[in-house]
Amino acid sequence: MKIHHLFWGICLCFSTNILFAQNYQKTSSGIKATVNAVDIEVQFFAPAVARVIKSPEGVAYEKQSLSVIAKPEKVSFKADIQDNKIVLNTSELSVSVDTGTGIVSYFSKDGKSLLAEKSGMQFIDFDDAGTKTYQVYQPFILDKEEAIYGLGQLQNGKMIQRNMTKNLIQGNVEDVSPFFQSTKGYGVFWDNYSPTLFTDNEVETSFRSEVGDCVDYYFMYGKNADGVIAQVRSLTGQAPMFPLWTYGYWQSKERYKSQEEVVDVVRKYRELGIPLDGIIQDWQYWGHNYLWNAMDFQNPTFNNPQKMIKDVHGMNAHMAISIWSSFGPMT
Repeated sequence: MKIHHLFWGICLCFSTNILFAQNYQKTSSGIKATVNAVDIEVQFFAPAVARVIKSPEGVAYEKQSLSVIAKPEKVSFKADIQDNKIVLNTSELSVSVDTGTGIVSYFSKDGKSLLAEKSGMQFIDFDDAGTKTYQVYQPFILDKEEAIYGLGQLQNGKMIQRNMTKNLIQGNVEDVSPFFQSTKGYGVFWDNYSPTLFTDNEVETSFRSEVGDCVDYYFMYGKNADGVIAQVRSLTGQAPMFPLWTYGYWQSKERYKSQEEVVDVVRKYRELGIPLDGIIQDWQYWGHNYLWNAMDFQNPTFNNPQKMIKDVHGMNAHMAISIWSSFGPMT
């Protein structure tokens, strides 16, 4: 009887592993799996950089990133089944996909837990001006004591972006980025450009985007802040240095009302011997509000913008105009 039970136990274990194996396929850069009607793909872009894509099972989509220009490197990795998880190991990172829940977890090569998804990922049907798509949501679990930095240039007076909710929408005085890095040495880039709600509280850390065909994010393990930033740049492109003159003093105010005023201000700086590298022309250079943000000098008090810019350049200064996030009906 004991031998009989042992035989069936071995068969059950063997068949379960076969079932798990059939639920995923190895690709040139990672694996594809289907768990609970969700297609999951893990792609290694580098030994310490993994991309995770999730979409409703069998739903075709095309995703061309507007931010990531890198292509997956040829990364050596191993994939096998361990304790009901698909485990992928590179020389720098271990990524596991739970075959029962679809939760993805990340570990250093020495087994240190870095980050884990939380259950509750969602795809909510959404009509985007006649195009059927989804609102997408992915929560994570962070350690209580770890600090995270990023999310853009915010005006909340905080360095550590924990215990907060933030609408990641470009604004007049804020530039946002759906990216954060942790004191545990990793970073997460949420590759979605629609209005996104970032939430961090005692329960979860999450991204919720209004429009998305899929959940799409990158996990980077750089070991420290410099390492993570280097990985972001390897994905999205190097950050070039600005010309030397951009680091000097720039003069701006609510707005200058004519091109003569712009030139006179630069001339006065030169007469006084006060260093000046640039001057900024703020709003209404375009004319009336129906031409809001036309990015064109249609205000009659700027009737010869070419001469204005030539005069400014002639005094060894530069000029910039303001650009806004809305447009008038006549633009």
